[in-house]
Amino acid sequence: MRLIVTGGAGFIGSAVVRMAVDKGHDVLNIDALTYAACLENLGPVQKHPRYAFLKADIRDHAAMASAFADFNPNAVLHLAAETHVDRSIDGPDLFVDTNVAGTCTLLGVARDWWESVGRPSFRFHHISTDEVFGSLGPEGLFSEETPYTPRSPYAASKASSDHLVRAWYETYDLPVVLSNCSNNYGPYQFPEKLIPLVIIKAISGEPIPVYGNGGNVRDWLNLEDHVDALFTVLEHGKTGRSYNIGGEAEMRNLDLVNHICSILDEKRPIERPYREQITFVADRPGHDKRYAMDITRIRTELGWRPRVSLAQGLEKTIAWYLDNEAWWRPLLEREGASQRLGMKAESFAADVEQRA
Repeated sequence: MRLIVTGGAGFIGSAVVRMAVDKGHDVLNIDALTYAACLENLGPVQKHPRYAFLKADIRDHAAMASAFADFNPNAVLHLAAETHVDRSIDGPDLFVDTNVAGTCTLLGVARDWWESVGRPSFRFHHISTDEVFGSLGPEGLFSEETPYTPRSPYAASKASSDHLVRAWYETYDLPVVLSNCSNNYGPYQFPEKLIPLVIIKAISGEPIPVYGNGGNVRDWLNLEDHVDALFTVLEHGKTGRSYNIGGEAEMRNLDLVNHICSILDEKRPIERPYREQITFVADRPGHDKRYAMDITRIRTELGWRPRVSLAQGLEKTIAWYLDNEAWWRPLLEREGASQRLGMKAESFAADVEQRA
């Protein structure tokens, strides 16, 4: 196939590009190269004849229209988005602009191009998150029928983009598929996210921050499993349908951090256990308590399920970060990468209370 991948210089997007080229597809990677993008993630394919790169913003209608007309894709995998919850708390406008307005622009361009060429096999695959469903209690799972109750600006922006994609299917018959994934981890993840942050803080001898009491629960999905699922949905999913993708690997944040520390104790031992660096910090405003995905639909309809256990995935991921300091060290100099974000809401609330 000929695939357009938006956000293909990011963590998940670059993995999609690498696998697509490996599968024999022609790929046009469209990325605006914002702070979390890293072209080094694409080293294995940068000179491949099936790979091309376009630096452009999905909000740029003319650039997107030109890309579709020139590349003539069979499908789009839309991953371009602002994704960090803490950053969305500090600056929600950018998340609305990119994730909502950008998706709307891309959908409009895709529809115009699709109608003009009359390609029946075209697909628009929108990749989203479990955070659109809100927060779970101690029991239960998110299914594809769970009502949307986003609780952060990031989650709300992704929920909005999901609704736009569904509307373009219902109103204009644009052939779309959607997927909502749980927390990803693996190589090449920007160091503001939990697992790489813990690894880097630990081996740097710095405090390892844990929000609140560390009791928040996440379902962890290995990056390789996720990308495999994305191609399964793209190639075999039913048009207009959404599919939950999860790792079936729930763990409390504190337990995850302790597990990472234990692996580091074996792989790079120091005089004391790494867990002694754990420091509890003020919780994130509106921090969702628990996420967990019901993947019955993708398992029964498409035959997919995760293959990499959390223990195996963490071992491999930690080894990669230990061996690739030359990749992540320069990223720490990027804006906000090494500082606590997402506290503006808390500061605002404190100011209001003080003035009252």
